[in-house]
Amino acid sequence: MTAPHESALFGEVPVLIVRPGGADGAASRGKATALPTVVWFHGFGADKERHLPELQRFAAAGLLAIGVDAVGHGQRRLPDFERLVARSPSASAALFESLLAQTVAEVPRLIDTLVDRGLTDPQRIHVAGVSMGGCIVYGAIAADRRVGAAAALLGSPAWLCPDGVDFPLDRFFPTALLSIAAENDAVVPPPAAQALHQRLVPAYARQPDRLRYRVIPGASHFMLPEQWAGAVGQASAWLARF
Repeated sequence: MTAPHESALFGEVPVLIVRPGGADGAASRGKATALPTVVWFHGFGADKERHLPELQRFAAAGLLAIGVDAVGHGQRRLPDFERLVARSPSASAALFESLLAQTVAEVPRLIDTLVDRGLTDPQRIHVAGVSMGGCIVYGAIAADRRVGAAAALLGSPAWLCPDGVDFPLDRFFPTALLSIAAENDAVVPPPAAQALHQRLVPAYARQPDRLRYRVIPGASHFMLPEQWAGAVGQASAWLARF
């Protein structure tokens, strides 16, 4: 049996909420229950509803799962999204990075809302996402020190380090960071995430179990169902652990 879900608007941010078993009854009786929470970010061109199965899986692991429509997506999709994406590769990349950065900028206010409404335990706030959502995860860690654990699937942190800007390595520890890459990913190549983990090793020397980089052998960006199920299972176990 899957957990029920509900749509909400947190300021200007449309979200999909899936509560772990037993939380709905408490909420219906007017008792606010602050829960460990995962905020999930989808890929470029997708929306929060596409990942309802993943949100259900996180909820089954005991987490309040919050799916977010990124800026320009879902309920706030740009009316000319397809035309903008179909322009030159450089213009499409610029759009991607702009929407990504705007979504990351919303993360602190989104976390504030979850805490202020009594939904989220401020000591157990997690983020996760895939593809563009995985890129957002790295930015969210840098943007808000309240992120206690994170799972970046098929993402890249490269956008955090434009020319002439130092990479914010000091913003990561002690966040428990799991990155999952696909060995043959031609859309979001793994080297940037792998390099980040290598650079973070000294910062995590006191607690090395809070840093993990994993590769799915033979997988491409658009994974087989069983590969995707395994990746989500690893992410769910990682977040539930912390």
